[in-house]
Amino acid sequence: IFQALKNLLVTGNSLLYLPDEGGMRVFKLDRYVIKRDPMGNVTHIAIKETVAPMMLPESVREEVYRQEKENTCDLYTAVVREGDHFNVYQDVKGILIEESVGKYPIDKSPWLPLRYTQIDGEDYGRGFVEEYIGDLKSLEALTKAIVEGSAAAAKVLFMVNPNGTTRSRTLAEAPNGAIVQGSEADVSVLQLNKFNDFRTAQTTMAGITDRLSQAFLLTSGVVRNAERVTAEEIRMLSQELETALGGLYSLLSQELQLPIVTRLMDKMSKDKRLPKIPKDIVKPTIVTGVEALGRGNDLNRLDMFLAGANQIVGPQAVTQYLNVSDYFKRRATALGIETEGLIKTEEEIQQAMQQAQQQEMMMKLGGPAVAPAINAAQEQYMSSQQQEPPQEE
Repeated sequence: IFQALKNLLVTGNSLLYLPDEGGMRVFKLDRYVIKRDPMGNVTHIAIKETVAPMMLPESVREEVYRQEKENTCDLYTAVVREGDHFNVYQDVKGILIEESVGKYPIDKSPWLPLRYTQIDGEDYGRGFVEEYIGDLKSLEALTKAIVEGSAAAAKVLFMVNPNGTTRSRTLAEAPNGAIVQGSEADVSVLQLNKFNDFRTAQTTMAGITDRLSQAFLLTSGVVRNAERVTAEEIRMLSQELETALGGLYSLLSQELQLPIVTRLMDKMSKDKRLPKIPKDIVKPTIVTGVEALGRGNDLNRLDMFLAGANQIVGPQAVTQYLNVSDYFKRRATALGIETEGLIKTEEEIQQAMQQAQQQEMMMKLGGPAVAPAINAAQEQYMSSQQQEPPQEE
């Protein structure tokens, strides 16, 4: 999926293949063509693969070897929609492979064509890089100019006046620290004197780099460079990104996430790892955007709720109405921490409160003088609780 998403960013298109057995495959745009109807539904897919003849079924292997003695051959796969299902078949050298003929329902097809953006009336999508191709080409050209200019500026050339008293051979053969006859005015060093031009190019590069950093969501270009960046700024930034990428979320949820979930559920049902789920009762739903961040988002909302409650009604009201034990459990769950043995149970809290009351009573009544009596009473109560038989229902 990571490879497919990179193809989507650059070319805007990618094709996933999720077979019944084995892992997922990714086909780049130079390996398949696709046809869609005006509503964007897939009607035809053609895939080209280069395989070894020995990997083909025996029914066509001998014919392929007879026609061509090379180590590889081209295998073509056709996916054609007819009604509510896809017909799939393969051929090599014009020979149909009978074992490849199959049929899949529309929502359970192993072929998943992806698009970065949806363009009405077009069979293919547009990539994210296409929107910033001008800045990328300009940055590449400026970088090339600065690199070539820096290489030329780094070259050191000494020039000697041909009419002067200093000889170039003497200067070239003289070791470091040697004393030679000559005049300083006869020797000069070649300089480009292009510093201002390089600085202009560097300034332009910095501006383009900042724009691309914001476009590609690099932290250095998105978050404000300051000592105190508040959580409210980060929250507003996340909401802005969610609004800007809402179309991408909705498209990939319907063309990538939901088909993959449906396909995996079908595979698990065939392998008897998942029971048959009625379609009219249970349907998978994809949650996108900030809501899909799950526990981390729950923790932020929980903190915002408590902070707002403290400001409006005050800490005393929050203490009165808040269930502290449940709050600790929810916060630990949001952070992914196991709470067993960490948070006290209600019985442990009551026992600790009883012990605190007993100690307070001991301090009031004289301390060590009444301690044995209290301990004896407590032991007698605990033993009576253990010996009492359970009541029948």
